Amino acid sequence: MTDTLPDRSAAPATLRWTADQDLSPDMWNMLCGPGGPFERTVEDVLGAPAEVFVQRPPHLPAVLVQAAERHPDAGYCVFDGPEPETLTYGEALSWTAAYAEVLRDEHGIGKGDRVAIASPNRREYLLTLWATLSLGGVIVSLNGWWTPAELAHGIELTGPSLLLGSARPLERLARTEAAGRLPLVPLEELDRAAAAVHDPAARLFPAGIEEDDPAAILFTSGTTSRPKGATLSHRNFVHFGMFGGCGGAVVVINGGGRYRQVPGDVQRTSVCSNPFFHVSGVGPALVTAPMFGSRLVFPARGRWDAERVLALTERYGLTQWHGVPTHFWRMLTHPDFEKYSTGQVAVIGSGGSSFAPELLRLFEEKMPGVQITNGYGMTETTGGGTFLNGPQMDGHPASVGSAAPTMEVQVRGPEGEPLGENEVGEVCIRGAGVFLGYWNDPEATAAALTADRWYLTGDYGRIVDGVLYLESRMRDLIIRGGENIYPIEIEYRLVEHPGVADAAVIGVPDRILGQQVKAFVVPEPGASLTEEEIRGWVGEALAAFKVPAFVEFRDALPYNATGKVIKRELEEESGVS
Repeated sequence: MTDTLPDRSAAPATLRWTADQDLSPDMWNMLCGPGGPFERTVEDVLGAPAEVFVQRPPHLPAVLVQAAERHPDAGYCVFDGPEPETLTYGEALSWTAAYAEVLRDEHGIGKGDRVAIASPNRREYLLTLWATLSLGGVIVSLNGWWTPAELAHGIELTGPSLLLGSARPLERLARTEAAGRLPLVPLEELDRAAAAVHDPAARLFPAGIEEDDPAAILFTSGTTSRPKGATLSHRNFVHFGMFGGCGGAVVVINGGGRYRQVPGDVQRTSVCSNPFFHVSGVGPALVTAPMFGSRLVFPARGRWDAERVLALTERYGLTQWHGVPTHFWRMLTHPDFEKYSTGQVAVIGSGGSSFAPELLRLFEEKMPGVQITNGYGMTETTGGGTFLNGPQMDGHPASVGSAAPTMEVQVRGPEGEPLGENEVGEVCIRGAGVFLGYWNDPEATAAALTADRWYLTGDYGRIVDGVLYLESRMRDLIIRGGENIYPIEIEYRLVEHPGVADAAVIGVPDRILGQQVKAFVVPEPGASLTEEEIRGWVGEALAAFKVPAFVEFRDALPYNATGKVIKRELEEESGVS
């Protein structure tokens, strides 16, 4: 296509991606011109105009089918461990067909049925995702770190027909009320049943799947005490892969001899430390890797460990690292960093947190020439929003970049009016990556999506020179190692303790994790509480990453005239700028 897309907004500071500002005319035509892999046009999507890629797969199963046809023997996934498990693209396709046969014939799964899974990342989990999608079903990815009570909420909200799990998440699933009325099947059992019908020559022929059919329900932390189920479509995921590939192609072309390059005969290989219940985990596994023929390496189960990833980098020849700045801090500052081969790593991909200047300097010192890319997005936008590539990282390191391909970004005032440059307001995003809505929650959906499908992020920022700068996250949001935490959920739990009269929770800076959780607790008169007791109380009901790292006991909390806790005062006293 050409740069004649209709101007769909009069906003003076609407961000849209146009590759011609970064590429020569010849390269522009090769990538984005008519018939090019990233040709774009405007179509009606759910009643609103949206920019879409023309040369796109029709749905997710088609992505896997096409990958297996193009490179059946190429490595797809490696699940590391004492006995690493590997899958080629051809093997993934035939095993998906076997899993789908079992889900359909033994469990009655068909179009629209939800299949809930709680498990660490593993081969059986990935194949179950593909099999569910190939039947037209909907994945319900339950947070594997949730407590039984949190799992029960996710199950009640989404109404799955089948529960699947493994390891500790399976044990917690078994302790929910739903386990007594719904089939609960270990993933190992599903795999044994699939092995009995597996045919290496089998192929998938998915039919009846529409682009805007729901594909997955991923849970997001809400401003209330209950997570919401963000519903993502096949179109959302397909565009996740394509706008990532498009932006990456531009970085490679513009990099020239300035950045490290992956030799043409070397398969691009990434480490994926993010769980499948995160969009940053399931997106690369279902779209980015198969769409572009790359390989994913999943670390062995257990807590993320810097030295383990450094060892994987050498063992599997990783060419890309993906994670959050917390991960990179830990690897670059590890005392044994120099022992491992990292010279082949060409790309660092991140999102969700800005790179501190000292982290960028550390990369330049220890891994000169590596390309660093960052972005801003969330589950509701399938991870898409803005994209900060190598050249922009130099000029605008504190920003989160310009609009990702096919996405539009505005900053709006209190009445919803688009603002001009340098004006601070709410960041709003529209595009083919914006979710369908919150499952079974029309009120929350209406509050987050406008009639013309702009997603209201609740984050605040300003646009300067064509890039977005975040001013702050939604007032209370804590981002700890890439995990979104809303204090109200922890506060609700704290005040349920019989010895707690009042409580408030804030985020405090942490060099490695970005932020840590700090709780201010006012004991009931005569109550004797300890930090360990408070942490244990929270940990009984909420996931471990929500447990306060710091607990401060107070006689009272500061309140304003309207009866709200003055968290700014608590933050200032805790050294939060």
